[in-house]
Amino acid sequence: MTIDIYAADEQHDYLVDLERWVALANGALVDEGVRGLAEVSLIFSDEATIASLNQQFMGKQGPTDVLSFPIEGEADPTGRVPDAGGTGPGEPPAQEIPQLIGDIVICPSVAARNAVEHECTFEDEIALLVVHGVLHLLGWDHMVDEEAERMEARERELLGRHYQGTSS
Repeated sequence: MTIDIYAADEQHDYLVDLERWVALANGALVDEGVRGLAEVSLIFSDEATIASLNQQFMGKQGPTDVLSFPIEGEADPTGRVPDAGGTGPGEPPAQEIPQLIGDIVICPSVAARNAVEHECTFEDEIALLVVHGVLHLLGWDHMVDEEAERMEARERELLGRHYQGTSS
């Protein structure tokens, strides 16, 4: 039973170590209780792409650093009607279907600007965005101060466990 993280670097402005960020996302997912077959996408995009997604899904203008798109709810059962999924004669038993958790989209260009503002390295900023994105996929939020404090504390905890940073 594994968590599959499909990573893609779809931008050309910054070098991104996909293996490093996949390992961090995996550690955060496991620590958050994700078990069994599960799938997450981790996409590094350019500013135009994330700005378009930000407008389409968040109603906000311009590029942002990270967007998370959780896959909400269970898929409708598939299969033959009326038995909704039973195997027929001579068919092998169905394999376990992976839990589709969702997609995380990170913009390295925005992260690089934020790193300067936050006085940290580019890698530290990307690490934070990966963990932040994972937590959003799993239902964490920061709309009110109390939630934000809890989420920030959890981010620090996960980064301390799974990320060997370049600044303190």
